[in-house]
Amino acid sequence: MSGDVDGRQADVDAVTSFLRDHGLPGIIDVHTHFMPKSVMDKVWAYFDSAGPLTGMEWPIQYRLEEDARLDRLRSYGVRAFTSMIYPHKPDMAAWLNQWAVEFAARNPDCLHTSTFYPEPGAAEYVAAALDAGTRVFKSHIQVGDYQPNDPLLDGVWGLLEDAGTPIVIHCGSGPAPGRFTGPEPIDALLARYPRLRLVIAHMGMPEYSAFLDLTERYERVQLDTTMAFTDFINDAAPLSAPDLARLREHGDRILFGSDFPNIPYPYVHALEAVDRLGLGDDWVRAVCHDNAAALFGL
Repeated sequence: MSGDVDGRQADVDAVTSFLRDHGLPGIIDVHTHFMPKSVMDKVWAYFDSAGPLTGMEWPIQYRLEEDARLDRLRSYGVRAFTSMIYPHKPDMAAWLNQWAVEFAARNPDCLHTSTFYPEPGAAEYVAAALDAGTRVFKSHIQVGDYQPNDPLLDGVWGLLEDAGTPIVIHCGSGPAPGRFTGPEPIDALLARYPRLRLVIAHMGMPEYSAFLDLTERYERVQLDTTMAFTDFINDAAPLSAPDLARLREHGDRILFGSDFPNIPYPYVHALEAVDRLGLGDDWVRAVCHDNAAALFGL
């Protein structure tokens, strides 16, 4: 038990030192996962099996009960976080959204998160989620295995464009491609709904360049850093020198995300991966706090 306590304290101390060294008032993490226990257990079992969407060993670093996960995240100075939920089949999204209402009510530092799936009635339950106070949506093109331009989603995108609500969307082809991943479907989506406030998860890895192009063409498109630049993924999805220079230029469009708790390394490493890009303390503060604070009015 003592070793577990000592390990946790070292983990917290490392993040606390990072905050102090960079003059950060706290962290806003736009990409964390809290789900119904039955769903989280299945997600963890999938990672344990080195499933086809990962194809690699993926030991879950923070396999804790929900209350312990919340306590750990808050101990890092995380001021606000999300409950990224996502369906992999029809007739699942509305149920997840109802769970998220209750989770956000219990945890006011959670940015109330909802989701959707291309199915009849999607626009109706998205409208209900907006009425219930949803602050951010999650779309997972890879796991959901759906075309973002499916006509069943037309009403959803129209509602979200008008509302200006951010959508964290996993649409890049990493860590493994899906049938509908990559920049082309998102480019087509934005051509139809140019005011969508998309937050491209994982920086769009490995297609960093193409998704950075979208931030230049669409003023509401942003990216989150989730898992990007870490030792775990860097060899498979390296960042080019020209794209590193573009990150400096677009520092106001990048948000910190961790994928907590489903990460195979300590939380502080996600922060260190952002820092070691060498873009300066002001850039780090903007990415880890200020940009998300502005986006969500915190």
